Amino acid sequence: MISSDERQHRREQLATAAAQRILLLDGAMGTMIQDRRLTEEDFRGTRFADHPRDLKGNNDLLVLTRPDVIADVHRAYLEAGADILETNTFNATRISQAEYGLEDAVVDINREGARLARQAADAMTAATPEKPRFVAGVLGPTSRTASISPDVNDPGKRNVDFETLRRNYREAAEALIEGGADLLLVETIFDTLNAKAALFALDELFESRGEDLPVMISGTITDLSGRTLSGQTPEAFWHSVRHVRPFSVGLNCALGPQELRAHVAELSRVADVAVSAHPNAGLPNQFGGYDLGPEEMAGHIRGWAADGLLNVVGGCCGTTPAHIAAMAEAVEGLPPRQLPTLPPLLRLSGLEAFTLYRS
Repeated sequence: MISSDERQHRREQLATAAAQRILLLDGAMGTMIQDRRLTEEDFRGTRFADHPRDLKGNNDLLVLTRPDVIADVHRAYLEAGADILETNTFNATRISQAEYGLEDAVVDINREGARLARQAADAMTAATPEKPRFVAGVLGPTSRTASISPDVNDPGKRNVDFETLRRNYREAAEALIEGGADLLLVETIFDTLNAKAALFALDELFESRGEDLPVMISGTITDLSGRTLSGQTPEAFWHSVRHVRPFSVGLNCALGPQELRAHVAELSRVADVAVSAHPNAGLPNQFGGYDLGPEEMAGHIRGWAADGLLNVVGGCCGTTPAHIAAMAEAVEGLPPRQLPTLPPLLRLSGLEAFTLYRS
């Protein structure tokens, strides 16, 4: 368990680092795991050897059954230049683990996922103390949506409610903190109501603990329309979550850097906190793979940084340590985006943003 004083020290280190340079997130965990060609036995290990359901593909479970694989991936991204490691806990909620019948393993997965990342980050920090590394506890979107009906013939139907999401997120977040996370990343948000449940749960948890952690919020634009799956523009999404005063707000997944740039630029214009982005390595090809190489992707990211759009950048689907290393080189020496000072106005949101200006 990390002490409050140590958490505060790391929080100060994070703020200092963010003021000095563009911070690097890591890249895709799933892409790296797929390259290992793991078997059903790897996912089961000894603990789940007799589990009645197939477990291959449950990547989060590997923190318990093949921690060596996850630790290797973390080290590879740190060596590539990542400042912030994401825990391998994208689907580590009861809702998502129910698909495998592993709801009762959720706390262990989150705690161990954070511990593995913490161990790797601390080892790299010890080797290069002038550049501290941080751990972001990942809270994924779950496999359910609170805003959209799963049945086209019943618009009012829902397969999850706010209270269930709140409980799921709080349980996962508490274990991530116990495992050593420095900050919490609510990411790949396709439904803002799901995100609000996560953020509400974090507020509750922070209040009960008597201390808070920095929070990163990252939505996903699901197609070229420039909206989340639940229909919001990036500015409207920001208006919906800005009350949390997060460390950063950003976008990840779904699109490559060329398609995502305009939406990151929109957030950069309206958000008075750090802006993050971790795009895919291009759009998926006909085989579900990603073709954008490290140098080409880094060229896009350098353009974003040179135009003052970024505070934090990394990679999502299809990216590797080579992509992160190329990005690190591309943004080296470029200053982080300066946070704007915005006037205190009434800012509301539905699917679109609304700002009430003084006459």
